[in-house]
Amino acid sequence: MTGLRAGVDIGGSKTLVVVCDADGRELGSASAPSEARRGGAAILDRAAELISSLAPQHETLAGVGVGAAGVVDPLTGTVVVTGDSFDGWAGTPVNAELSQRLGGVPVRTENDVNAFLLGELLPGEEHVLGVALGTGVGGALFVDGRLLHGGGTGAGEIGHVGQYGNQPCTCGQIGHLEAYASGRSLARRYTEATGQELPAEAVAASALAGDPAAQAVFADAGRFLGQAIAHAAGLLGLATCVVGGSVARSWALLEKPLQAALEEQPLLSGAPVTVRLSRNGAKAVALGAAGLTAGIR
Repeated sequence: MTGLRAGVDIGGSKTLVVVCDADGRELGSASAPSEARRGGAAILDRAAELISSLAPQHETLAGVGVGAAGVVDPLTGTVVVTGDSFDGWAGTPVNAELSQRLGGVPVRTENDVNAFLLGELLPGEEHVLGVALGTGVGGALFVDGRLLHGGGTGAGEIGHVGQYGNQPCTCGQIGHLEAYASGRSLARRYTEATGQELPAEAVAASALAGDPAAQAVFADAGRFLGQAIAHAAGLLGLATCVVGGSVARSWALLEKPLQAALEEQPLLSGAPVTVRLSRNGAKAVALGAAGLTAGIR
């Protein structure tokens, strides 16, 4: 076979690789722990091992796309800034070093939420906001048919805008969306309210079972997420948003307050932003990354 494309999702806990044919159809996938605490070389060694397990003859690969956690320079594929889930990842030139491990196969790297959004676009869509709700809150912007990269720490960081209250954010400031709508913040706020330490998934289960404290933290998360989406969409002229990530699995708890917030702040057209859930779930980042090899910008 020729013209295979590999897509790699490098997260803080897991690295997932998919291999697709030239038309983007998935042919296989593999995953393993990311080695996130062992530095950039170990992380890329793991990615290369997974790619090789699916495409042992590297010459069959037309290219490899990577969706990498952290702020990424889209021109060089270098990781600029990372969260606290990684050690020794910032400063890693992913394109050059992963290509070297694969015998010179071309590699292109984007921020993981950018790759997520590319993996979720529907045919013909040119203006879409992407939001990933997981350990943190990430965002991506597809405007006029291309990713909007911006400068500095990158465009689309919806998790680190706004002031929705006085909760501490992981960036050191207060009140940001990530302080309310991430898995980490949902768990923290529930502990503050009840004294019980539960992961976000368990807090969601408690909310569905009628726990008012759990319902309150999800209501805040949905309301503030809707407000942030409305602001971003209104500024950039986006009528569509796609939401994914582990926290989005609790959509039944988020949807009503989110939709209420969107209806309170409609677009100039008079209609609220249309929000849909991820179609590709856990594979969205890797599938979007595979698409990078087809020249999506």
